[in-house]
Amino acid sequence: MRQKVFFKTFGCRTNLFDTQVMRENLKRFDYTDSEENADIIVVNSCTVTNGADSGVRSYVNKVFSSGKKIYFTGCGVKTQGKNLFEKNLTFGVFGHSQKEKIDDFLNVKKKFFYDDDLNASHLDTTIVSEFVGKSRAFIKIQEGCDFACSYCIIPSVRGKGRSMNEAKILEQIRVLRDTGICEVVLTGTNVGSYGKDKGNSIAKLIKLISKIEGIKRIRIGSLEPAQIDEEFLELLDSDFLEKHLHIALQYTENSMLQRMNRQNRFDSDCILLENIANKGFALGTDFIIGHPGEDEQTWQKAFENAKILPLTHIHPFIYSIRNNTPSAYMKPVVDGNLAKERLHSINHLVKQKNMDFRKKIKKSNQILNILVENGKNGVYNGLDQYFNKVKIITKCPFPKWLQTTNYEVNEEVNRIEI
Repeated sequence: MRQKVFFKTFGCRTNLFDTQVMRENLKRFDYTDSEENADIIVVNSCTVTNGADSGVRSYVNKVFSSGKKIYFTGCGVKTQGKNLFEKNLTFGVFGHSQKEKIDDFLNVKKKFFYDDDLNASHLDTTIVSEFVGKSRAFIKIQEGCDFACSYCIIPSVRGKGRSMNEAKILEQIRVLRDTGICEVVLTGTNVGSYGKDKGNSIAKLIKLISKIEGIKRIRIGSLEPAQIDEEFLELLDSDFLEKHLHIALQYTENSMLQRMNRQNRFDSDCILLENIANKGFALGTDFIIGHPGEDEQTWQKAFENAKILPLTHIHPFIYSIRNNTPSAYMKPVVDGNLAKERLHSINHLVKQKNMDFRKKIKKSNQILNILVENGKNGVYNGLDQYFNKVKIITKCPFPKWLQTTNYEVNEEVNRIEI
């Protein structure tokens, strides 16, 4: 009887795609979506913070006590793979650039540890035939990052930025299109750097993707402000790009951006976001609360600046130390309770901005184009073109895509009753 493999994925969309790549390369083993029924657990780890490492360790310890065979891969190989292996918590450890060999690794009879050599030229060649459990698919278009943000360890575990082959990306999208996928989300370690190493650009790639019949919407995981050039801005008038951009500002006050070794600054960020918002786009960002050195004056300035920005979505998180990064040695450290208060404040601010944005869309009688993602018992969930959640209450079957102007703007989501 063939052994069953369960993948436990931690972290970002890129890791989700990497898990699909490993699943595609299972030949002598069977995939299962049930951890309980699995003989083998493959942990695709995240190491973005010390807390992420801790969560992965806790999971490995829990699974080990159940007696299942554990294999360990992902970003955590460099930071804690060897320690877990030496404690006999894992049967095998292998790095990012080796994940396409997973079928061979699972067939090895002796315990092994293969450190990731971070081959700077390695790029996956696997075409994923199915994106499990999704009506939209994440498409990895590049790997690695050339930035050097002081709080981030990812460039040292993912390597330098390098772009996937354009023809391979387009082939991947066509294959998934044929399985029913009609929205794609372009992802990677630093998505906006796509093409920099090949004389290409993400704007040119998006134009090619838009010509693939059956792909109705293209979304971009995240962009750096510096990566949004005139060529990209020309795309904003098109109808194939989702009317939402996630632009990673990380903070809204210049002295802190400098401490973080960020390339962006508030004044230019403000001009950029205003220009994009004027095109009718919803705008999201990441926001790091409580980075070392964030005193009250810095925070108040950042908060006032955030009020000015036309933000509709935000992913705020409290800074968590990551060993072996410059920020880990910076002082003073921000009190945790104070950081939580600031987190709640920025969340509340943007939540109100989001509701105001949705009311404005409703008042203008614009059609919502909704991709219905999941649901049961007459309650379905979807996302509109502005990346706002929509709850659908219905007793009738309906297609994957729904267009309507008939909905209610509620505090958390837009609501439709059919």
